Amino acid sequence: MAKILVIGATGSVGRHVVASLAEGGHEVRALVRDASKTRLPRGVEAVQGDLKEPDSLGPALAGGVEAVYLMWPGLPVQPRVVELIARHARRVVYLSADVADLADDEPAVIFHQEVERLIRRSGLGWTFVRAIDFAGNLLAWADQVREGVVRWPYGRARRSLVHERDVADVVVRALTEGGHEGAAYVVTGPESLSHAELAGIIGEELGVAVRWEELPPETAREQLTVAWGNAAFVEARLRAWESFTREPERVTGTVQEVLGRPPRDVRSWVRDHAADFR
Repeated sequence: MAKILVIGATGSVGRHVVASLAEGGHEVRALVRDASKTRLPRGVEAVQGDLKEPDSLGPALAGGVEAVYLMWPGLPVQPRVVELIARHARRVVYLSADVADLADDEPAVIFHQEVERLIRRSGLGWTFVRAIDFAGNLLAWADQVREGVVRWPYGRARRSLVHERDVADVVVRALTEGGHEGAAYVVTGPESLSHAELAGIIGEELGVAVRWEELPPETAREQLTVAWGNAAFVEARLRAWESFTREPERVTGTVQEVLGRPPRDVRSWVRDHAADFR
């Protein structure tokens, strides 16, 4: 079997990618910042490196790596990283977002588009796994859930949040099977649910009373800018949520098509993360 390098091995998706590959008997190498402090499944090789220092990836890519899972953590884009991957490996599976393809001379709106364009030009075989917003973002409500009321804007915004394990399962298929080269998979949950409905589902699965309280967008803008520290990102999120009150976030059949089974629903995700809300 091919040796596979996982970049982002301790992330919410990457840790499931590592575990599934190891369980499947694949030879797995994980790029980590500190090998002495990282716990990985038995048989997984930890190699130290940092995307901020592209040349530190050399040892992780050496020695027969054929495929790479790449997660980019929002750092300034480093073209050298893609160059090094292309020098050593044959294919890459990149964890992207639900972004539009760009023309060669079109400016990128988000870093995912920059990375995708670098990969397209690299000569690598590639698959983009474009995940819709993760159900894990609901953990931002955890403190409010404990208080019994979720105060958030746009309660009618309908979201198709995806379980991180479904994203990981699609990544693993693309890394280990043929037939995925050149695909840009948009991965979503099985249905669109409103913010208010999501809050109710969390309460039902936890067995506690959770009510929704509409937060005015102006108040949310102030609070989230303080919490997240990025006014432009907050503004983009508020615009997206407002748009989802008029047109629900889309639902795709990608999980069913790639994995041959339906995607996990939000209730399943809440049960998997119940301890994080308590």
